[in-house]
Amino acid sequence: MSQNRIIQPDMTVLDIVSRFRSTEKIFKHWDEKAGECICCNSLFDDLDTLAEKYGLPLADLLSQLEWEAKKG
Repeated sequence: MSQNRIIQPDMTVLDIVSRFRSTEKIFKHWDEKAGECICCNSLFDDLDTLAEKYGLPLADLLSQLEWEAKKG
């Protein structure tokens, strides 16, 4: 991953939401695709694991989280 990204695939959901509170709405957006509340059930998963677990496109998830974190 790019060094200038603030959101990295090895970061957990908890790491991201605690540092960038507004990213919670991005995870909520993906809840329907995941079939459950990501923040409730995968708080300690890193993004790589999360994407694999729920079949989510990691690149899209990273881009949306990065955008929201920088917008902050």
